[in-house]
Amino acid sequence: MKVTANMSMSLDGFVNHPTDGVDTLFGWYSRGEVVTETVGDQGWEFKTDAHEAEGLEDAKSSLGAILYGRRSFEAAGGWNGLHPLGVPVVVLTHRIPEGWPREGSSVHFVTEGGISAAIAEGRELGGGQTVVIGSADLTQQALNEGLLDELTVDLVAAMLGEGTRFFDNLKGAPYELEQTSVRPGNGVTHLGYRVVKR
Repeated sequence: MKVTANMSMSLDGFVNHPTDGVDTLFGWYSRGEVVTETVGDQGWEFKTDAHEAEGLEDAKSSLGAILYGRRSFEAAGGWNGLHPLGVPVVVLTHRIPEGWPREGSSVHFVTEGGISAAIAEGRELGGGQTVVIGSADLTQQALNEGLLDELTVDLVAAMLGEGTRFFDNLKGAPYELEQTSVRPGNGVTHLGYRVVKR
């Protein structure tokens, strides 16, 4: 069972912007004609080109759980309790937010044990499928602790100039990566890497 990190990232290395948030980076999810089904009542819909839709379906079929930090949880409004990809979500946080956990929600919280405990919870909830990290900070923690197997980056044709960098605070650098895939998209290039273990 793999642990993978995935983020949409600007050409200058940012995964969000102080005022734009992720709007520019997530634009590629709505530039096509092929709809990838989502769940829940958030009104989110993925409309990409055919190749990107195929990639999303492949990712969905192997996805067991997604890990996020508290900031991502808050920014997404807790996904109204149900992530659009329909898989369990593990949120690593110091304190469980007021009003959570909620009945019927697929959002779970880990407050002790750090990134390794969050990954273990994701593995248990994901039933042997891939655990995906969707947070820059958690990705950095997983890399630093030798827990990350793969990286996938949706490299967006934009430069944000400021924001949160995907690859700050790497204590064990340099990290060696083996490129596993390159797929062009609509204003985005999808890159895959295997993390070479030391």
